[in-house]
Amino acid sequence: MNGGGDEDMTLAFELTALQELADPGRVFEDARRWSEYVGVVSEKPTYVVTNFTRKNRIRQDFFSGPRGRKESLESVKEQFDTGRHVFIGTSEGDGQLAEEVGWEYLPVEDAAEAAEWTLAEDEDGGGIEAETGRDDWP
Repeated sequence: MNGGGDEDMTLAFELTALQELADPGRVFEDARRWSEYVGVVSEKPTYVVTNFTRKNRIRQDFFSGPRGRKESLESVKEQFDTGRHVFIGTSEGDGQLAEEVGWEYLPVEDAAEAAEWTLAEDEDGGGIEAETGRDDWP
């Protein structure tokens, strides 16, 4: 994904997919380099999405707000006329939803591998983050 780049793309993350990434803020910054528009779609209440994006310093171009995911994706596709619309999610249901509304679907694990993003679970396996993550030792 981080190769040639396809800036004529709208990228939507399911909130649960973002939550599975070790550094969602960096992921968003990275995605902006090769996407025209990047946002978050979720069934969760607006304040849940807003709190998560604020905490992670994510500036989104769109979010689902009070609408459901299906209506949100349809609306985003209408508003943002790019060559591709890609939905990153975590479940079979996310894939079915993407197909239903005419978006490409990409599981978060595949997106992370292609773009060299770290999944949150990968972080626990050691490495630099684990070594420097604790500063509460006596």
